Amino acid sequence: MAADYSDTDAFRGASFTGADLTGAKFRDCDLRQVRIVDSWLIDVQVSGEVGSFVVNDVDVTEFVAAELDRRNPERVLVRSMQTVDDYRATWEILEGLWSETVARAERLPEAALNQRVEDEWSFVETLRHLVFATDAWAGSSILDDPSPYHRLGLPHSGYPPQDAAALGVDLAARPSLAEVLEVRAERLALVRGILDPLTEAELDRMTSRLPSPLHPEEPRSVGRCLRVVMKEECEHRRYAVRDLAVLEASDPRLPEPA
Repeated sequence: MAADYSDTDAFRGASFTGADLTGAKFRDCDLRQVRIVDSWLIDVQVSGEVGSFVVNDVDVTEFVAAELDRRNPERVLVRSMQTVDDYRATWEILEGLWSETVARAERLPEAALNQRVEDEWSFVETLRHLVFATDAWAGSSILDDPSPYHRLGLPHSGYPPQDAAALGVDLAARPSLAEVLEVRAERLALVRGILDPLTEAELDRMTSRLPSPLHPEEPRSVGRCLRVVMKEECEHRRYAVRDLAVLEASDPRLPEPA
């Protein structure tokens, strides 16, 4: 059985020479300044925050970003938001995209929507995470709610279980898609409730409550918090669509998506 190294800095600055890392998995790891030399990078998949990514002396960072923007133009909209109208328009587009994605997911059996692809979050888990993200960045930070977290929310995978429990989050919950969609609809309405009366002055207002107790103390404007919410919506939809394609391909009864 392969060894599992979690929450360790034992390999910080380590050197691996002639090591066999076939099939190794790195999740929520700090890989800054990693240097890989004269190695076999075949059938390798990398996802995460990419910056100054050099492959065989070629910086592919801008290529990766441009290709992601081409495939998902809503990413550009999220980055370029300036005015209240920009925020409202972008949110409307994201809501529409998610509506289409949920309709696509509902063509699959419930079991498939609780299935993980390559050990990534299932579709239901992805929606649960977006509930948590909205609770943190909109409910807590923007609305200053001391107890905004729904028990079906799902924090990121590295979030300490005891801290999640202290927020009232039930990591052991196994809700149905219908249950999660009900909470999700409430959170979408919550964001719309923030955006509809939003003013330019409110967009620049500095928040006083942390998204969650584990976030660092630093200045956060309402606009920044909304941008985080929308970035979460954008990126996790991208992951969901990627995995839905795999699940659809494994179900021969399913017609081709329109």
